[in-house]
Amino acid sequence: MARREKRVKGDKKTVNIRRYKTKREMNIGILIFAVVFIYLIITIFTYATSKRISVYEVRKGSIVKDYSYTGLVLRQETLVNAESDGYINYYQNENSKVKAGSRIYTISAEKLQAAEQIETTEVSLGPEVQKNLTLKVQNFNENFSPEKFVSVYSLKNEYNNTLQNATNQSRHIQLDTLIAENGIDATAYTSPRDGIMVLTYDGYEGLTEENLKASDFDRSSYESIRMSDQMEVQAGAPAYKLITDEKWDVYVELDKNTAKELSDTTTVKVRIDKDNETVRADFSILKKEGHYYGHLKFGDSMIRYCEERYLNIELILEDQSGLKIPKSAVIEKSFYIVPEEYLTTSGSSNAQGVMVKKGNGVKYVPVDVYDSAEDGYVYLNPEVFDRQDQLVKPESGDIYSLKEERKVKGVYNINRGYALFKKVDILCENDDYYIVQEGSSYGLSNYDHIVQDGTTVKEEEIVFQ
Repeated sequence: MARREKRVKGDKKTVNIRRYKTKREMNIGILIFAVVFIYLIITIFTYATSKRISVYEVRKGSIVKDYSYTGLVLRQETLVNAESDGYINYYQNENSKVKAGSRIYTISAEKLQAAEQIETTEVSLGPEVQKNLTLKVQNFNENFSPEKFVSVYSLKNEYNNTLQNATNQSRHIQLDTLIAENGIDATAYTSPRDGIMVLTYDGYEGLTEENLKASDFDRSSYESIRMSDQMEVQAGAPAYKLITDEKWDVYVELDKNTAKELSDTTTVKVRIDKDNETVRADFSILKKEGHYYGHLKFGDSMIRYCEERYLNIELILEDQSGLKIPKSAVIEKSFYIVPEEYLTTSGSSNAQGVMVKKGNGVKYVPVDVYDSAEDGYVYLNPEVFDRQDQLVKPESGDIYSLKEERKVKGVYNINRGYALFKKVDILCENDDYYIVQEGSSYGLSNYDHIVQDGTTVKEEEIVFQ
């Protein structure tokens, strides 16, 4: 600071003039900008250099492993030929169960007038039949349980049989009345045995496993013939087909690798595309003339497919539901196995732990139990102990040396913000995912968050989601 003295003429008083440096004021805006800028630089640097951890939310799911085929249907079937020339009309509805000796068709020398009205006439059920059906439904409702869902199909079959019998009786009456009104000489013919009457044939009726060949699966030249009322027939020509056994078989073509994969399979779940029904079938592999065939045996429900020679089906080898997790999340970790009776608690805490021998005394060590086995052992993290540690059994003094280890598959759960190993029980898998058991005591639950790549973290590592 410079100092000058100024003397005024005529005045003895001296005036001192002092010059001070100007003080700069702080710009708060610049300070805030600087702080934010530094924070952004640090954040970007931290993000760029930090380890990437992908998180996966566990959800319920399923894995279906199936194969689709066009199957060739074989069954016990025979063609029943017409016994005279003329015009045929049927007493039974198509695909009806018939008894031996029941009237199946009639042949007349001339066409019956207004015969087409038989199919369109409504059928009314009598009071007794309606009462019987009502009682069946009431009984079904009182005794139904989801575990016995198959009873639904039994009720359905009973209803179908009742309605079919009613319509067949109606056809009998109407056809006899029509013949009498037309004044035409007609001859009725009966069924030679019990069975299911079918009005289509295709020439495959005599096909069996013994004469099965690869060309039978070629549908390009396949053709079936349908018979109907008022059709003219010749004696000795097919009048209808009779299926005489509820058992039926389906054959599918397999390649060598698939046949090898299914070689030990004895039963399989089958979904039939026609009506989306799922049934179980006995299964075996047939090798014939260098070709492989899957042979499926069914014991019921044949009437639903009695007209079909070929069926589109799916072989469902796996259909498992549970918790769906990526394969990349699963790791394998070793655990000490310890008899469950060595676990104890400390004071008023419910936390579990073990007593570890240290020199001449013992020390309580808290532990997490990762799983329990049916043989009475529990799984403890080896990182908590030293290799030479020995456990002391509470109130006994027995000693257990930590030596035996077992490997467990699991994932890292990060619900609490740090990596915690959770055991998984794998039910099935595909190329990318596992289906694991839900609801186990030490396992995962729906909506848990896990590390998508289990190799990217370590036990108890802090994980930011």
